[in-house]
Amino acid sequence: MIKALTWLLGATAAATAGVELLNYFYAPEHGFGLAVRTGWALLRTLGWLILIWHVRRGRAASRPLGLILAVTTIFAVGRLVIPRAGLPPLPGIIGFVALTALCVTVVVLLYRHPALRDHLVRHPSKLVVTSKGMEWREAAPKRPPLAAWAVTARVASFTYSPLMLVPALVSVGELRSRPQWLLAVVFWFACGIAASYAVLAAVFFLQRGKIWAPRLLGWVTVAVLIVDLPLCYLLLGTDGLIRDGAPLLAASLVVSYALWRVVRMTATPSPAPA
Repeated sequence: MIKALTWLLGATAAATAGVELLNYFYAPEHGFGLAVRTGWALLRTLGWLILIWHVRRGRAASRPLGLILAVTTIFAVGRLVIPRAGLPPLPGIIGFVALTALCVTVVVLLYRHPALRDHLVRHPSKLVVTSKGMEWREAAPKRPPLAAWAVTARVASFTYSPLMLVPALVSVGELRSRPQWLLAVVFWFACGIAASYAVLAAVFFLQRGKIWAPRLLGWVTVAVLIVDLPLCYLLLGTDGLIRDGAPLLAASLVVSYALWRVVRMTATPSPAPA
């Protein structure tokens, strides 16, 4: 099953690149914004290759990484399929449907297949001191392992910064016709960079089991949406709000649901031993 999933992930990576290039070819105009969005979407191909590496090594982080890659890939490619005006080209629609089917299949296998659940349990390798000297091998963490939904929230929240910086970069191309928005663009870039540090701090405490850490990450999520969505609309219009705001909104929903599950698991008392 591991080999079959590896081939499926390779096909998904190839389909992601193929559909994005196909959409770029059929696009009626090839402006700066489309080039940035296409380039960012192509980077997801690298993400699928990293996921293959994690799956082959049985890493537990494969599930949340696969989930957030699937969700954001669907939204990222979907925004390229839909043109500013008129109907999307038929090849683009067919490619998007096929890619969506591949992404859904990957998520179902990662979370539902029993063989994969038993395989994806390994910890990252570290340099450890043994009786024979220094060895590079798997080392169980000293802290209690994170719950699966906490790992999902951690991985998904790390996408906030790039999902803010991409539309901010796209908005640079709009400054030629609207230079008065220069300070807003600079503010957008600053918030995108600050989001990465805020997420890193929240995840640091989440990994250490602080009971208030989910709330902190939740407030970071709210702040990111409050900043990004209005700027998408003001600088890029309704089209930008759909194309660039929707992927961030999807990631925030994944984080919010994962945090809700974490809080629910924490609040539920463990059954008393018989």
